[in-house]
Amino acid sequence: MNPICIVDDQPQICSTVSGILADEGYKTVAFQDAESFWQSLDAQEPSLVLLDIWLPGVDGLELLKRLHNRFPALPVIMMSGHAGIETAVTAIKAGAFDFMEKPLHLEALLEKVDSAITHRPSRNGATALVEKGLDDTDQKSSTPAGTVDVVVSTDPQRTIGENIVLNGVGLLSGRKTGIILSPLGVNEGIVFQTLDGQTIPGHITSLENFSQTDPGKMFSANSTTLENGRQQVRTVEHLMAAFSIYGITNVLIKVDDEIPNVDGSAKDFNDLIAKVGIVEQQAPAKVAVIRKKVVVGKEKSHEKHVYAEPFEGFEIVMRVDYPQPIGEQLYTFNPEKGSFAEDIAPARSFNTFENIEMAQRLGKVGSGYLNSHIIMHEGKVLNTELRYPDEFVRHKILDLLGDLNLLGFPIRGRIVANMTSHGYNQALVKRLYQSIQRSTD
Repeated sequence: MNPICIVDDQPQICSTVSGILADEGYKTVAFQDAESFWQSLDAQEPSLVLLDIWLPGVDGLELLKRLHNRFPALPVIMMSGHAGIETAVTAIKAGAFDFMEKPLHLEALLEKVDSAITHRPSRNGATALVEKGLDDTDQKSSTPAGTVDVVVSTDPQRTIGENIVLNGVGLLSGRKTGIILSPLGVNEGIVFQTLDGQTIPGHITSLENFSQTDPGKMFSANSTTLENGRQQVRTVEHLMAAFSIYGITNVLIKVDDEIPNVDGSAKDFNDLIAKVGIVEQQAPAKVAVIRKKVVVGKEKSHEKHVYAEPFEGFEIVMRVDYPQPIGEQLYTFNPEKGSFAEDIAPARSFNTFENIEMAQRLGKVGSGYLNSHIIMHEGKVLNTELRYPDEFVRHKILDLLGDLNLLGFPIRGRIVANMTSHGYNQALVKRLYQSIQRSTD
C-alpha cells in the first residue's frame, strides 16, 4: 500500500499522527508545507492525505483543489483547529473525503482513515477493499493444505502442579483484578472462565473479530482479546507465552474480564508456574510442523511482515527499527539455547507518552497502562530504567510467543518477524490454522 501523507505545519501533530498510524500498520510520510508535499507527488501517489487547512504559503483548501484535479480518486481528510462548519462544508464540496477538528481524537482518526482507505471508490468506480499493511497478493492468498502438519509429539501433555492465584491491575481497566489458575485433565486445553461461568477457549478461533484477518487492525491498546460472543477476556498474551514455554496444554484460568498486567512483562506468570511446577500427563501432545513457508506482509526491511518456515526445532528471529530511544534491534530466541525466564519474560511493554495520553482521554486504557509500560517521549525513556539495552525487541518476542500459542499446538519451525504488532502475529496464526483445517477436511 502506498503511504499516507500527513501535511501539517505543526511538527508535534505530524509526529503524533505518524506514530499512531505506524502502530496500526500504516506507512506514513509527513510534510510541514504544501510545496515539499507537492514535489513528492512526482515520485509516488499517496493512498490517503491528511491535510491541515492552515498552511504557510499555499493553504489547505487550495492544495485540496489541486490534488482533486491531479488525482480525482485520492481521498483527502481535512484537519483544522480553527475552522467552523462553513469551512468544513466548503472542504467537502471541494472534494475532501472527510473533515476533522483539532485536537484530533484517536478513535475518530482511525475510523476515518480506515474508512477512507478500505471503502473508497476505485478508479473504475467499484469499491476497493484494501487491508492495511497487506498488498493484493496477501488479500487473495490462502494457505493450502500441507503447509502445516499436525503430528504426535514425543512430549506429553502437561498441566500445572496446583492452583495459582495472582492479583494485579488491569492494563485497560486500571482497576484491581486477578486470576486463579487450576489444573485440567488430558485433552481439555487452555480454557478461560469468567466469573459468571462463561468459558472461552484460548484459541485463535476465539480471537476478537476472528473472521477478519487484518494485520493493521484498529487500536486495541496493543493487546490480545478473546471472546465468545457474550463475554471477553483481555490482555492474554503474556500468560499465553508462559504456557507456551512450559508446554502447558491443559489449564483453567478463572478471570474477571482482564488478565492482571502486573509490570507489563511475563515475569510473575513465569515465576509462579516455576514455583508450583508442571505435571506430565498420560497422553502425548501434538506439534504443528511447518512444511512450507507462510508469509504475512511484504518481506522488506522497512515493511512490517512475519513468516513461518521449516526448521528443526523452534526459533524466533525478531527485528525492530523504531525512532529513538529504540533504534534498530535484532534478537534471536531459541528456548533450547536461551532462557525464557532470564532473557524474555522480564521484558516489558512499551509505548509513547503521546499514544498513552490520547488513549486515556478516549477511555481506551486505565491507569494500569502508566504503571506497566516503558514510556517514551522525545527520544528518551521517562519512567524507568531498562532491564536490557534491547528490552524492546525482547518484548516483541514475548508478545509473539503468546499469540503463536493461540494455534493450539507448539510449533516446529522458525518464525521471522519484522516490527510486527499483534495484528500481524494473529494473521500468521490464522493462516497456519487454516492450513491445518484444510488438511483435516
